Amino acid sequence: MKARKWLRNAIIILVIIGAGWFYWHFYFVFATGTKAGVLNTFQHKGIIFKTYEGKIIQSGFKANVQSNEFSFSVTNPQVAALLEKNSGRDMNLHYKLYMGALPWRGMQKFIVDSVIEIRGVGGSSSIDAN
Repeated sequence: MKARKWLRNAIIILVIIGAGWFYWHFYFVFATGTKAGVLNTFQHKGIIFKTYEGKIIQSGFKANVQSNEFSFSVTNPQVAALLEKNSGRDMNLHYKLYMGALPWRGMQKFIVDSVIEIRGVGGSSSIDAN
């Protein structure tokens, strides 16, 4: 009887630890921030889960360690529609960084949740879409 109770308690503890790790790794927002650059590509792709994926080319010189490309996913359809309409423009994006990617959320750990600013041809601000 004691062995059975011990095994049950061990399984419960492992399930709680596993659920905590899963939440921390996939749902805990590790960081938030903004990135600025030119929207290079934006796609709606996937085999089972169709997700929005994009890349921004940041201005400046490429360093040896850090790339000047910012790859991201988008979960909000309104933000995705706004990005699709403004491909090739200079913009500021707000993102959330998670520790891991989920297939239904996107292929990247960086999830863009809003467009802060889209600048037009003359450098003037044309859209503020918070």
